[in-house]
Amino acid sequence: MLAKVIALATIIDDIYDAYGSYDEHMCFTEALERWDVSAIDELPPYMKSCYLAILGVYAEMEEELAKRGESYRVDYAKNEMKKLTRAYFEEAKWSHSASYILTFEEYMKVALDSSGYMMAATTSLVGIGDNLINKNVMDWVTHESLIVQASTVIARLMDDMAGHEFEQERGHEPSAVECYMKQHGTSKEEVLLELQKLVSNAWKEVNRQCLYPREVPMLILMRVLNLARVIELLYKDGEAFTHSTTKLKNIITSILVDPVP
Repeated sequence: MLAKVIALATIIDDIYDAYGSYDEHMCFTEALERWDVSAIDELPPYMKSCYLAILGVYAEMEEELAKRGESYRVDYAKNEMKKLTRAYFEEAKWSHSASYILTFEEYMKVALDSSGYMMAATTSLVGIGDNLINKNVMDWVTHESLIVQASTVIARLMDDMAGHEFEQERGHEPSAVECYMKQHGTSKEEVLLELQKLVSNAWKEVNRQCLYPREVPMLILMRVLNLARVIELLYKDGEAFTHSTTKLKNIITSILVDPVP
């Protein structure tokens, strides 16, 4: 379930980043809010297949979980996908208003949601076949507990630090690096040091929550932690998610060739 949803989110991100007009982006966002197959009639042809794929994947999730009486979990996942799409649309608006200069705080308010971490963390819990997952746990993750907030900061800032130059070359919306530089009049090197401090502090919060689990079992915390570990792997030494034929390809190949027992 998580793999399919992440694949869809990657496609949706590209739709907002690289394709479509403002009006088309608005139509796609509104179609996701409606979450109804009839909304497809209002979409341009290239968006229709993606929209149908989204509805199909979540319908599969509901069908599977209905067998266990747990289909309510999918509603949480849908809401996070809608929130992600709304954030993508807000960022698309920035690209259509190039003269507007964002502060770092204004950027982060939207960009934390557009990182996709909340969507991934929520979806990662949906399919767990364990009686530890209930509505309280789903409320916990979607209400952005401290460990989820900290992990989202890690995801957003590490992504931006690793990929901001490549994104700027493609003419995409600003990143945390550009916003911080313009607001504070500092160099790129100084900004990267400041953002790395924020990432380090976020990791301290993640560790603190794992050392003293109070709200949810460690099984749940490990899902959140492991997603943050993936982010660390992807962005620590460059942008391995976008440039997936480099380090990431070698890592995946090594697992397939020599799987962990």
